[in-house]
Amino acid sequence: MSILDWIIVGLYLTYITYTGVSASRGAKSLDDFLLAGRSLPWWAVGLSVMATQMSAITLIGTTGKAYEDGLRFIQFYFGLPLAMLILCVTAVPFFRRAKVYTAYEYLERRFDAKTRTLTSACFLISRGLSCGVIIAAPSIVLSSLLSWNELWIIAAMGITAVIYSMFGGVRAVTWADVRQMAVVLVGLFTCAFVLYLKLPQQVGISGAVHLASVSGRLEAVDTRFSLKETYTLWSGLIGGLFLMLSYFGCDQSQVQRYLAAKTEAESRRSLLLNAVLKIPLQLIILFLGVLVFIFYQFEKPPLIFHSQYEDALKHGEFREEYSLLDAEFDSSWNARRELAITLLNEKGKNRLLAEQEYTRLSKRHSEIRQKALAVVSRQQKLPDYSDVNYIFPRFFLTQLPIGLVGLMVAAVFAAAMSSISSELNALAASSVIDIYRRHLKPEESDAHYLRASRLATLFWGVFTCVVAFYAGKLGALIEVVNQFGSYFYGSLLGVFVLAICFKHVSSSGAFWGLILGVLSVAVIDMAPNLEISFLWYNVVGTLVVVVSALVISFCVSYLGFDK
Repeated sequence: MSILDWIIVGLYLTYITYTGVSASRGAKSLDDFLLAGRSLPWWAVGLSVMATQMSAITLIGTTGKAYEDGLRFIQFYFGLPLAMLILCVTAVPFFRRAKVYTAYEYLERRFDAKTRTLTSACFLISRGLSCGVIIAAPSIVLSSLLSWNELWIIAAMGITAVIYSMFGGVRAVTWADVRQMAVVLVGLFTCAFVLYLKLPQQVGISGAVHLASVSGRLEAVDTRFSLKETYTLWSGLIGGLFLMLSYFGCDQSQVQRYLAAKTEAESRRSLLLNAVLKIPLQLIILFLGVLVFIFYQFEKPPLIFHSQYEDALKHGEFREEYSLLDAEFDSSWNARRELAITLLNEKGKNRLLAEQEYTRLSKRHSEIRQKALAVVSRQQKLPDYSDVNYIFPRFFLTQLPIGLVGLMVAAVFAAAMSSISSELNALAASSVIDIYRRHLKPEESDAHYLRASRLATLFWGVFTCVVAFYAGKLGALIEVVNQFGSYFYGSLLGVFVLAICFKHVSSSGAFWGLILGVLSVAVIDMAPNLEISFLWYNVVGTLVVVVSALVISFCVSYLGFDK
């Protein structure tokens, strides 16, 4: 990166830290720190909710998935609009009228303390691990592509987010999210404009769309019903619905946002803003990944996007195998490039024949890349290695002009820190309210709990940074972060379904139902011959919790098993 790019990144980090710390003047009580005095406007809450979910993983992982797989990932969000409508009718009024700090406080009133504590513990484990992945995404990518020390990148993001989260609380986090969302959007549209300018004149947007269509990158909907496939219409509508209900309805990082809104009506508006804007925003990000794919039809891409692994292959024990694959890759790319230009100029039957040959060459091109990735797996001793996380960063670091590189690095940092700070604030809230105040120090002053919340923010900041060091080798990070959540989210959703919809379920039923739900997902995940996509874990967890809780409650109430 140039000096100008460094200055841009440095100014961004300084500005976010300064504005976040400045907001600490409004965080003088526990209510101010955790809920901003319930005074935030709906549009800021809505943008904060969106920014929390749109982490750096979205920018890095989703664009990479679109490069490899097209628009199919959008099906993941098909259940979101319906989930927002359901939560506006159910969760928002329940939580707002209960006057709680955390979602799990409500469960003690409905069931008992042990159910509240267990659900909070599930949230803390799943969200603490996921936050580590969120930090890992930009750190591992930028460290490898720019030869930066990964520790310093993690520290830059982690320390910055911890400082303004510790001092400013949810108010600072929310307004930082709004500013960071603006930086991300400017970065995205700037990158898209540069991609447009870099396309050959004879291609243009219409030609790019046609090539994307021929290559299958615009196939957004898969109507097959398969429990093995993650991205289909049915997994998105059903599994995605359950995931979004649990994430936005049971995850403290989301619930805390709409609890901080001024009124119940404004809380609803913040969720409806996500219902309207989330899918279009994801489509923009995915289409950016498709444009990168089209760009590399005419500009030779690297065989391996991870530059350090690429260098290791060129000079390591597999250099001869890599050299043969690289030569084959180069020949395949040249043939496909010439055919792509020919295809756009042909008409009628000739175009159809050219499209068929282009599809064949594209398939061959992908097969060569998969062979090279398999060599990386052998050399680095990484099972099923994928470099999907490196595709988009490699593009903007090598193709954007000076100044815009710094803007995009700042956008990646912004996306990461908007999620990190929100998660840290939520983790601190649940730790202090559901664990510390409830079980350890129940009679302390408001000032004591405010200090405890800031220390909890610091603790979780350190914890998630440690997790980040180990998260980078787990595959496509956009899937990893959702997999972490899916182990617990469905079961948590089941408990809230019981609390809201089943008045006669006992506390024992809810408690043991939650344990059975989590165990059922773990059994399915570890079963060697049972292939089920992680999106369906949420459905399984919810159903197991509800059914088992109803059975246990019946046994306790009518068969006297508790006597």
